[in-house]
Order: sequence, then C-alpha cells, then structure tokens
Amino acid sequence: MAAAQWSQRHDLWLDCTGAGELGVAAVAGVPSHRVLVHGVNKSPDDLEAAVAQAGVIVVDNLTELARLAEMAREQPTRFPDLWLRIRPGVAVETHSYRQTGQQDSKFGLSLDEALEAVALCQQHQISLTGIHFHQGSHFHDPAPIGPALDIVLDTVARLRSQHGWTPQVISPGGGWGVAYHEDELPHPPIADYVKFVAERLVAGCLARGLPLPRLQLEPGRSLVARAGVAVYTVGAVKQSATRRWLLLDGGMSDNIRPALYGARYSALPVVDPLREAPTPAWLAGPYCESGDVLIEELPMPQMAAGELVAIPASGAYHLNMSSNYNGARRPAVLWLKEGQVRLIQRRETVEDLVARDYGLSE
Repeated sequence: MAAAQWSQRHDLWLDCTGAGELGVAAVAGVPSHRVLVHGVNKSPDDLEAAVAQAGVIVVDNLTELARLAEMAREQPTRFPDLWLRIRPGVAVETHSYRQTGQQDSKFGLSLDEALEAVALCQQHQISLTGIHFHQGSHFHDPAPIGPALDIVLDTVARLRSQHGWTPQVISPGGGWGVAYHEDELPHPPIADYVKFVAERLVAGCLARGLPLPRLQLEPGRSLVARAGVAVYTVGAVKQSATRRWLLLDGGMSDNIRPALYGARYSALPVVDPLREAPTPAWLAGPYCESGDVLIEELPMPQMAAGELVAIPASGAYHLNMSSNYNGARRPAVLWLKEGQVRLIQRRETVEDLVARDYGLSE
C-alpha cells in the first residue's frame, strides 16, 4: 500500500490486475483516473471492481469485451475507457516465461480480433481510446520494439480504413530491465528506451499519415527494482563436496525468481561489505527444495552464523510473488528515506497463517 501511496506523490498511474490490487489502490487513495486494469482472464468480480474503480480497462480477449459490453448497457452513466491489448507476434530477447508478445502468447488479441473488437465497441457505443501491446519483461535492447510497433501501426491504419477509428493512446507496455548482477553493468539507461520508442512512433505515424497519439509507458521494474534491498541472516555455513553454502533465513518463499526462471542476483555482507571475497559461495534458503537457491557461485568473504547479507535490486517482482511455502512467514518491510526508518508492513505471524482456516469439526 505504501508504494501505491508513493506513486501518487509523483503523479504516476497504477497498473492493477484484478479486484485484489484494485482494492489496495482504493485503500491507498489512488483516484480512478490514474488506475489502469490489466489481466488475461478477468473474473466477473474483477470486471465489476474495474468498472467501479478504474479509469481504463485493457481488454485482453473478445469474451471479456462481450461481458464489458453487457455491463456498459446496464450502467451507461459512468464507464471506463477501454484499450485493446494486441499481439504483434514479435518476441524480445528474454526468458521464455517473460515473453508476452509472440504469436503463440496467451496474452492479448490477434490482429484480426482487434478489427472485430473495434467494430463491437462502435456497435455498443463504448469509449475505446487506446491500443496496448507488451513484448516481454526484463529486456535490455529496445530494438525488437521497433518491428512490433510497425505492426501495430499497420493495424491502426487498417482500423482507420475499415472503421474510421484511430487510438488516442498507444502504449508499448513496459519490460525495460535493470542490472541485477555485475555482469549486466553498465546497463543502458531508460532514456535510451524512451527515446527509441518515441522516435519510432512519431516516424511510423508520419509515414502512414496517422495522427500522433499520446505515448504511455509502463516503467515498473526500472523505477522500483533498485529501491528495494533484501536483507537475510546467515543461519549456518556448510561445506559440501564441491560447494560452500551460506544458508539464509529466506529464499524461494520470498523470492521465487531464481527458481522460477533462473534470475541472477548479486549479494554482499552488510558489515564490512568490501572485505576480500576469495572463494565462491552458494546462497540458499531453508525450504524443502533443492532449487531453493538464491545465488550460485558468487565470490563471498568468509562469513559466520548471525551475519547479515544484503541482496540489492529486490524492489520488483520479489515480495509480491511470495508464498507461505513450508509455513514461511513473510518478512517485515521497512521504508528508509533520508536517514529515517519506518515500518510499512509487519512480519507475518503464525496467527496470520491460520487466520483463514476453520479446521475440521468433530
């Protein structure tokens, strides 16, 4: 919730998925005109919450659009603007789990379905204002966005020709990566990505005689990843046949990314971080999975139980993907600013773990 509140101090929109995140945004006081709703399979509850609380709903499929058309008939006085999410069919260079714009992706409408969707919106007099596409997450080269954007603009030209409609907004989504590991330095700045997309969009519209839309980006990870640092306590140090293990009090329950798709991180001791690191270590969590390894083969100094280890760039896709696996209790979250520390989320308790349970009656 604190992150949602922070976003409003900087006039940012929130990208919400489903009724849960919409509820958090509402409690945080985010106005509806700064709320955009995504989702590949929005439930009826999700759509009801989106209609009530969002300024924009990004339509993923024709089934969803038909439901929204019915809802629009029932509440004609106030209805969010709609955008269409389309699949350009171009893949970016990232892990396959993070690719979202290729032809066989589960996300978005095909180009032909987009034509059908525009006709449906016109038939039901629904406010359709934007086109959205998203090529993938955590990529470092904006070049593949170019062909995808060209395909999108070709589709917009078809939409204008066949239906007389052009979008007020075009959003190529987000996905710009950050440096998680020393090997990824120096990392291209986000300004390179923004400049590339903006210039390609302007040139593409001029070449096709299209009016210039508003360009809307989703910087997400590139804004918040480096703002978060995960701090773990070393519980034990052990030497196996070929590896030195630093066993930490957290792992895949609070950061599933290394186990899920091989995400790489770096780490350093909290105390005396620049001390000599002569030998590699494997940093692993306490959970009952051999895949519960946060970092493999990282040069680390000699460490002892009780010492603290910091993993930078933990502010994105970390705690929000956490679980209670093995009864793990999620850690506390502290907000640090200008030397001041504030608790913004308390540590979970055993009582939290059983709060939703009823048990078996005799």
